[in-house]
Amino acid sequence: MTSFRTWGHKARSGVHNDPELATRVGSIELPNPIMTASGTSGHGAELEAYFPLEQLGAVVVKSLSAEPWPGNPAPRLHEAGEAMLNSVGLQGPGISAWLSDDLPPLQRAHARVVVSIWGRTVEEYEKAAIALCGAPSDIVAVEVNLSCPNLEGGKHLFAHSTADTAAAIGAVSAALDRPVWAKLTAHVTNIVDIAEAAIAAGADAVTITNTMLAMAIDPETRRPRLGGGGGGLSGAAIHPIAVRAIHDVHAALPEATIVGAGGVITGVDAVELLLAGASAVQVGTATFANPRAPVRVLHEVSEWCTRHGVSAVHEIIGGLDG
Repeated sequence: MTSFRTWGHKARSGVHNDPELATRVGSIELPNPIMTASGTSGHGAELEAYFPLEQLGAVVVKSLSAEPWPGNPAPRLHEAGEAMLNSVGLQGPGISAWLSDDLPPLQRAHARVVVSIWGRTVEEYEKAAIALCGAPSDIVAVEVNLSCPNLEGGKHLFAHSTADTAAAIGAVSAALDRPVWAKLTAHVTNIVDIAEAAIAAGADAVTITNTMLAMAIDPETRRPRLGGGGGGLSGAAIHPIAVRAIHDVHAALPEATIVGAGGVITGVDAVELLLAGASAVQVGTATFANPRAPVRVLHEVSEWCTRHGVSAVHEIIGGLDG
């Protein structure tokens, strides 16, 4: 597998004035700050049909539990203006099947892989982590999904509690031999407290934000538009929420590494999250409209840096003036 040092060198190749795009997320270096977001592009190399996956900083796969999980009944998606409601319900094949069936295509694509895991109890998170022990080094980090609103109608959000957050992250960190990221939601009273608890328990970074609790009703049938009832809102509508949450965590915990997510459609959206304090950015819902969205956002970030005389992307991380 190619080393991070070589990837960084590739990111610097090209004309002399190309900006340096390499970034650090906790203890790992990535060639650029753009990733996919969990849950929006499948469990494997589905997006390889549209662009080389190694062009991205990392590919974050759809959340997996230790065992197979069927997910929620249809319908699972609903368009909501410039946003999207989803209630997929964490459908997945389980980690063992994913390792044998879905990881190999990602390896052949030379993707840097971040595995997202979930559970309903601390023990289930720990079991998922143990199932990844000894996994190939292509898996550069494990993102712990503590905040999916699509399970049990949004009644089960680990990240609503500092104690549960710390317990889950502590158990996963103790079981794994690679960096752990905590995926949080801004749908809490104080996200700073939750982020601080995750980091104190061993998280190498925090991903902010997951989808927001939401619901749509069909007036004709008087029934929810999603088979699971409520769901998670994503897309452009939640972008300002992500900006605020990232800014608040970065301001309170400047040493914490943040991965930003939420309504990133363009390179300017990504730059906004970087300025707020994110060291890397995930592109999710935009891939439904354009599967090439992540690599397009990457190119637009590079172009923005060139236009604004930014020689390296790390110069703008947390670079909000005022």
